[in-house]
This record gives sequence, C-alpha cells and structure tokens, in this order.
Amino acid sequence: MSKYKIAWLPGDGVGPELADLAKIVLNTLGLDASFINGDIGWEFWKNEGNPLPTRTRKIIQETDCAFMVAITSKPQSQAIKELEPSIEKEGIKYISPILKIRQDMDLHTNIRPCKSYFGNRLNYRDDIDITIIRENTEGLYSGVEFLPVPDEVFSVLKNHNTNMNRFAEHSLNDIAISTRICTRKGCRSIIYQAFEYAKKNNKKSVTLVDKPNVLRETGQLMSEEARKIAKEYPEINFSEANMDAMCMWMVKNPEKYDVLVAENMFGDILSDLAAQLVGGLGFVGSSNIGEGYALFEPCHGSVPKYKGENKVNPIATFVSLIMMLDWLGEKGMAKNLENAISNLIKMNKYGTYDMGFNNNNIEITQHICDNLNSGKN
Repeated sequence: MSKYKIAWLPGDGVGPELADLAKIVLNTLGLDASFINGDIGWEFWKNEGNPLPTRTRKIIQETDCAFMVAITSKPQSQAIKELEPSIEKEGIKYISPILKIRQDMDLHTNIRPCKSYFGNRLNYRDDIDITIIRENTEGLYSGVEFLPVPDEVFSVLKNHNTNMNRFAEHSLNDIAISTRICTRKGCRSIIYQAFEYAKKNNKKSVTLVDKPNVLRETGQLMSEEARKIAKEYPEINFSEANMDAMCMWMVKNPEKYDVLVAENMFGDILSDLAAQLVGGLGFVGSSNIGEGYALFEPCHGSVPKYKGENKVNPIATFVSLIMMLDWLGEKGMAKNLENAISNLIKMNKYGTYDMGFNNNNIEITQHICDNLNSGKN
C-alpha cells in the first residue's frame, strides 16, 4: 500500500500535459504515492452540467490531499450557452469547481509565495520574497449573488440604507448584487495563519491589506481582529495598507514586504501582481490549506490556446509540488526539487518561451529531473 493517496485533478487546457510532467518529477523523486484521477473542469460542465462531479468530490474526501493543475472558467451566460443541448438548462448555474472544493473541505487559507529566482532575467528585482496569505472561503468569493434581485432582498437593503432608493427606478431584473461576507471567525483565522507563517519562516513583517475607508464594516472587522492578534506577536512588525496604495508600493518597494494578508478578492489581485514582479504566473505555485486536508495548484489558468503544444512553463506546477511535499512532511524531497529548479534558472541556458528560450516543457522537465538525480543523497 502506498504511503500517500493523492487526488489527481489534471483539469483541462494545458492541465493534463502539465499533470503528466508533474508525475514524472514525483516519480524521479521517489514519492511513495498512489494518484487517484478525478474528473474536473470545463468538459464535465458542458457534458454533465457539473464541473465537479459527485464522483470527484468523493475521491477528494477519501484522499490525503489533492493536486490540481488548471481548469477553464467562463462567465455564467457563456457557460450556459456551451452546455450540451440535451442538458436541461433551467436552474443550472456554473460554480467554479475550485471555489466549491475550498468551501466543501473548508480550505480556509490560500498561500502564494512569490520570490525572485537568482538568474531569472524576468525578475523585477532580485531581492523579492513576498508571500500572499489570502482568506479562501469568504469575502467577495462567498458565492452569495443575485440576478435578478429578489423583492425581499431589495426591500431589506432599502430599509437598511436609504441610498438604495437611487436604484428604485431600475427593474430588479436589471440589478445584480454580489456580497462581501466576512465573519469574525474567518478574519481571526486568516490573520493567525499569516502571523504563524511569518513566525515559522522567520519573516519580519505582516501587512494587512484591505479598504476599510470604503468597505467600512467588513474592512473594520478585519482590521480590529488584526490589531488584537498582532499584540501576541511583538517580534513581528505589523502594518496596515489600503489595497490601491499597496499596488503602488509593491511596484515601488517590493523588498520591504514579507507577508501580506488579505480577504479573498484583494488577495487574488495582490498575488497576481506579486507574481509578475518575479517573472509571471509561470513561476508561482499555491496551496489551499484546511484542518487536515490541502489542495495544491499552480496560479496560472488553463491557457487553452496552447493546449497540446507543450509550451507552457511547468515551473509553477513544480513549485506547487514543492509545497505539497513540504505539507506531507517530505521536506528532503521538497528541498531537492527547490534546488533543481533554482539550478536550472541560475544556468540561464534553458527555458520556455516566456523565459526567452525555445525549449518545450518536456525538455525543461528533463533538465530538472537530471538535476534531481545529481542532487540525491
């Protein structure tokens, strides 16, 4: 029997080819694991009306962790149009499978380390090492939205805030509402995760990023909890920043920041900005962590236009493997893979198109595996 059972979720677009390369790396490392393939993504939405079939959710519940590569998501109107004609469309709504998994398994913490690899010609600076810690189940991604707006919802909102009267001239069919829901428990949890990550990884600072001057109630709730918790970690510098200002400061002085913690939507934006500072999404992995379960995935999308071309940079996928190995306790394997990636980039001889070279991702994987073999104890 294998030591680990991993839900293996290739997804669509370039996902399956990158998933195959990830298995090559894990097999070269010698990870004792069985990979349970799960159906997920756009094809299952089109053909079954569900991008996360019940059979896949069962696999996730019966494994130690999950590894997902890339899935396609599209706006609701386009999603409905692409359903097979035989599927009854009334009442069906597209829900992102990754959001569903996060909520199903209470994967409350998303961690995205963005650091400069020495020798990467795409680095904005060579001294960047920023980790984005993002609340994963609440905020603007809570999934509570209305279109059209029910009469009872509009009535409650109007009674709460007279500013809603300015929308009264519109039909409720012409108004859409997305809610930002933050709980005290969720705020406390993500702030604690940020400070614990900083403590464990010898980071000097934690910065809360939000917009409490506009999003007054939800932003203030996050701020209040962060200030309380910061007092428990006097050795770590704590600061707060507005989201818009932080985007400017990250570009101006990225070396000043260690750990940024934010609500779901703001964390998503910050992590893409931080990724570009270290070469782009092709270099950034992520983990979705809960109590006893985790899902790991590269930060980029499914890039369907490159499907089958073996063109997309596999390093983000491999960085996500590092995070999975570390979470599983296989720290020697994680370090071996980290060194192999660093050595490849430092050589400045091989890379995919985004790195300014002409190698495909199969060749990059082989070079990294060669480095793994030479680096084994």
